This record gives sequence, C-alpha cells and structure tokens, in this order.
Amino acid sequence: MKKLIIFSAPSGSGKTTVVKHLLGVLNPQLDFSISATTRNPRPGELDGREYHFLKEADFRQQIIDNKFLEYEEVYSGILYGTLWSEVTRIWEAKKSVIFDVDVKGGLKLKHKFGDKALAIFLRPPSIEILMERLAKRSTEVEHQLQERIDKAHSELDYESQYDAVVINDSLENTFAECLTLVSDFLKKT
Repeated sequence: MKKLIIFSAPSGSGKTTVVKHLLGVLNPQLDFSISATTRNPRPGELDGREYHFLKEADFRQQIIDNKFLEYEEVYSGILYGTLWSEVTRIWEAKKSVIFDVDVKGGLKLKHKFGDKALAIFLRPPSIEILMERLAKRSTEVEHQLQERIDKAHSELDYESQYDAVVINDSLENTFAECLTLVSDFLKKT
C-alpha cells in the first residue's frame, strides 16, 4: 500500500529534527517530500534539498496547473505547498512518503488520503519553550518571530484532528515515541 506519514507542528516545535531522525532510522522505507515555498532560502539551504524555492508567480502558475496536492499561505506573502511530483517520485521508488508540513496542509493531506496517511501533531511542551526555541534559532527578525508565536497559538487548536499528538519535551523520548508510531503504521496492511 502507498502510505504517507505527516508531521505537523507550530514552527520551532522540532518537526524537521524528528523527520530527519526517522529518515535516518527508516531510510529504506521512507523518503522525504520536499515542499515548495516562496520564502527566501536561509543560510545553508539549497533548492531541491530543503525546499523547492519558487518565485510567487511560478508558484501561483503551478496552482493553476493543478501541480499541488495542497498549498497554503502560511505567513503573510509566503506560500508553501506539496507537489504531486514529489509524492509520485517517492511512490515510484516503492517507498512511503514522509512530510514536514504546516498544520492546515497536514490536515488537507490527511483528509485526501484517509487511512493511507498517519498524521502526527508534534506539540511543544509550552508556548514559552517554543518562544525560546524560535529565539535561539535566530532565523527571523522580531516581527516575524511574533507572527510565528501568534500563529502557534491558533495551530494548537488543530491538534485533536490528528491521529496522534506527541509532546516534544525530551528529544530522546520524542524520537522513540514517533519511531514506534511510524513503524507500527508501516507494518499495517
């Protein structure tokens, strides 16, 4: 069966770290769906590795051409989306797809694929800890940081719509819990 594993969380909750860990442990079974975005690359990010970095006009044209499974304006003027071509590429390689997507995008994928998808919401232990993590990351200017915190408050309201909620209070425990959830899901027929 063609399966999908969806990780969603407020920005700074650790979903990218968890997804990278699972890819390392379950490498032969999983491959990462690289999202498309209109935001600028951060230092060290490469097009086609972390994201497909697109100009807004190109992104919007791909929406018109039905190239996206889902897309969302996650932050003001910044679009993110999941390309059909990524899912097709991974399924053709006989692997399951793992996503690191925003909360609304994750729910759209879950609704589209139903039982073929496992949707995991990664929750920070508290908003205060999330704020500390985002500040330490130093990737946003102050107004962007506040926008991400404000968005996190509303994103937490969606966690009950996910198949599982994992509180990322200890990375070791989070890795173990997520590995169990994903491994069990992949074993199901």
